[in-house]
Amino acid sequence: MATSLFDMFTIGIGPSSSHTVGPMKAACRFVDQLAAEGHKHKVARVRVDLYGSLGATGEGHGTGPAVVLGLEGHKPDEIDPEAIAPRMAAINASNTLNLGGDHAIGFVTSTDVVYHPDQVLPFHPNGMTYTAFDEAGQTLHEKTCYSVGGGFVVDDQAKEADPVVADNTALTYPFNSGRALLQQCADHGLSIADIMWANEQAWRTEADIRTGLLRLWQAMRECVQAGIHHEGILPGGLNVKRRAALLYRSLNDKTRVDLISPSLGALDWVNLYALAVNEENAAGGRVVTAPTNGAAGIIPAVMHYYREFCPGADEAGIIRFMLTAGAIGILFKENASISGAEVGCQGEVGSACAMAAAGLAAATGGSPGQIENAAEIGLEHHLGMTCDPIAGLVQVPCIERNAIASAKAINAAIMAMRGNGEHFVSLDKALHTMRETGKDMLDKYKETSRGGLAVNFIEC
Repeated sequence: MATSLFDMFTIGIGPSSSHTVGPMKAACRFVDQLAAEGHKHKVARVRVDLYGSLGATGEGHGTGPAVVLGLEGHKPDEIDPEAIAPRMAAINASNTLNLGGDHAIGFVTSTDVVYHPDQVLPFHPNGMTYTAFDEAGQTLHEKTCYSVGGGFVVDDQAKEADPVVADNTALTYPFNSGRALLQQCADHGLSIADIMWANEQAWRTEADIRTGLLRLWQAMRECVQAGIHHEGILPGGLNVKRRAALLYRSLNDKTRVDLISPSLGALDWVNLYALAVNEENAAGGRVVTAPTNGAAGIIPAVMHYYREFCPGADEAGIIRFMLTAGAIGILFKENASISGAEVGCQGEVGSACAMAAAGLAAATGGSPGQIENAAEIGLEHHLGMTCDPIAGLVQVPCIERNAIASAKAINAAIMAMRGNGEHFVSLDKALHTMRETGKDMLDKYKETSRGGLAVNFIEC
């Protein structure tokens, strides 16, 4: 099995890769299957059933609009975030959607998108079933699939396998563990970035790899800029105020905060970058899934830190950062999980912190051993972290959590770079621990909003 970096990093919309991006992709695929089987223009009605975490927190995570617009053929990396609300208003007003963009059918969002918070399908907490009916009410086609984190979607037929996207592409330097990755580096005298660069050529030319990486970096930069210029209240009902714009003005005005901790001034900017991205995500804006939307601010924040505060930072370092972070992300995806609904926030924020720490170590000249150590430190200190969003919204504690994890990633890289790569707990063992901890974690702490802060928050 092979996973591309460009499967780990994708451009999409907020607020959730598992609850928004994945379901939208799944809806698009369902319509494509209807068309391929000659059923699309026979369809009179479609019902979408959302189970488990999708059923429990899907309304707050934008799952409803995602599946509806996916049925119309919209894709996460192409849809204009500003067009979502007006289009949903039009669909709800007319009780009609355009299946695949060209076949009008009756559709009542309140009854044709059904949430089942108390029913979990056996394979994964993020299960969904799409059913198409003809004029007589007979089922034309039914499809069950799962959004397994990071925008990845697998079909019901995969339920006996691990929740990954099967790809049998032959790689130049295959690896399925941190140990195997380090061995490939040692055997061939290559860096982790070199390994990834060679492997990515199984899918793309060198020019396309470079262009794709820089496109992702540009999207991250644009997201930060959008976040520091947008103000107001985030949607969803919690009345959470956006802070990035005010913080940006404060830092540029050099307020007294700079006098409190001048040696830590860079952290103010790291906080800003992370807050900006995750406020954009919470508002349903354009973000890069890295590796999930709920943790989308960490890698961009640390990459901005590298560019703005690390001497000698350059474009080559940005590329090394992303290639290396992608390699670590693949290890999470294939050996543990990046799904908050499956293992809690240790799988989202923990994985992003490890990826960012590894990327920063690589960009600043770290050895493979130091990079692996940085990733392990970043993960180890998120083990057991719950996913307990208040009101099912990717806002509290998610936004601040990204800022804190960004600072942790930088410190993890610093600590690793002060050593020689030798350390007590390997990344592989930390990954195994994360997976086992996720299995032991009660479901109420795994993106269901039934435990932790989600139930201990008192509204005033």
